[in-house]
Amino acid sequence: MTTSPRPVGGPSVPQERRLVTEIPGPRSRELFARRNETVALGVSTTLPVFVTRAGGGVLEDVDGNSLIDFGSGIAVTSVGNSAEAVVRRATEQLQRFTHTCFMVTPYEGYIAVCEALAELTPGDHAKKSALFNSGAEAVENAVKIARAYTKRQAVVVFDHGYHGRTNLTMALTAKNMPYKNGFGPFAPEIYRVPMAYPLRWPTGPERCAEEAAAQAISQIEKQIGAQNVAAVVIEPIQGEGGFIEPPLGFLPRIAQFCRDNGIVFVADEIQTGFCRTGDWFACEHEGVVPDLVTTAKGLAGGLPLAAVTGRAEIMDAAHAGGLGGTYGGNPVACAAALGAIDTMRAEDLAGRARKIGEVMIGRLRALAERHPEIAEVRGRGAMVAIELVKPGSLEPAPEIALKAAAFCHAAGVVVLTCGTFGNVLRFLPPLVIGDDLLSEGLDVIEQAFDSMS
Repeated sequence: MTTSPRPVGGPSVPQERRLVTEIPGPRSRELFARRNETVALGVSTTLPVFVTRAGGGVLEDVDGNSLIDFGSGIAVTSVGNSAEAVVRRATEQLQRFTHTCFMVTPYEGYIAVCEALAELTPGDHAKKSALFNSGAEAVENAVKIARAYTKRQAVVVFDHGYHGRTNLTMALTAKNMPYKNGFGPFAPEIYRVPMAYPLRWPTGPERCAEEAAAQAISQIEKQIGAQNVAAVVIEPIQGEGGFIEPPLGFLPRIAQFCRDNGIVFVADEIQTGFCRTGDWFACEHEGVVPDLVTTAKGLAGGLPLAAVTGRAEIMDAAHAGGLGGTYGGNPVACAAALGAIDTMRAEDLAGRARKIGEVMIGRLRALAERHPEIAEVRGRGAMVAIELVKPGSLEPAPEIALKAAAFCHAAGVVVLTCGTFGNVLRFLPPLVIGDDLLSEGLDVIEQAFDSMS
């Protein structure tokens, strides 16, 4: 009796879109039925195809279909699935030991990740880090650290922001459904101020940066009192809120206000970090140096790892034992992170992200000229989105986003939706995707909109 070889993922996976069944196929449908019997319904699924291997810019499913990946597991597998250096380093660590808990008996890999974060994150000041499991944990601990440092309680966040699903980070998150509805009461001392959203700014995009910053600062001063604010937490480009990129000048103005008032400026770079926007971190685009940076997603090439990195004197404000967690900075995840960072450096994935962005934005803007339902093409690097409206207005059209996404999925291209109004298609291809696959994926997106004309 012979057995078929185990599928191997990573760069060796054939880089092609291949459809041999409908999407999802029969085997995926069987597995989805099993999933519905044992997995809580609150855990949603965007596209019910069950993956057996992945690498480069493709996902292969149990039915033998090969799909172009424009999602990267929500900006996680930026270096590609099962990247060689990630697998090698993680495998070596698995063979040595899987866990000790850094708070009990430490290991070098945790320190090496913190050293890399100190080098890579914006600013040349002394930095320290603490490692966690998820982006929400990182944000929650950034708030703890800021409160310990400032001895203040209030935290300011922005309209359309997303920061996680724990109780505190749900309070920080703007969108009710599906993240907050029915899950309250939420943590107190959270205040929300306007975000610079150029497409929807009442007086027009050219006045958005100045007016939005002035409104946000005025609300903080009048409704909270700057002297009561521990932290301002902001995504340099908002993720789940709709890939909203604030116009030039907004972030520096908010950061300067924080410096002037002793407020800890926290950049939530969980989705934007690690080369995704064409810089190692999105704040670098305007030279903004945060006090604290939260990271996760692209940090460890697909393994769960998150971090808070910041000014050493702020990071050291928490008392011994006040930070941590049993699995935080797991040695296998740390090894994977070092492999992912090696890959980003060796392959200049920040530069690659810029090239991907040039191609995607150019193609999508040409598409928008033919389709008035595309109100805006926006983004930076390989973090690109289109916002959809009813033609002739700014009324959100989530039904168009869903229809376009469904077409792409059926045609073998994984795309994601987002936005406060559910009307944004977002694209997050792996930074190692080939030019041919990138172009073919964009062809399918064009076909999706042409099919609705």
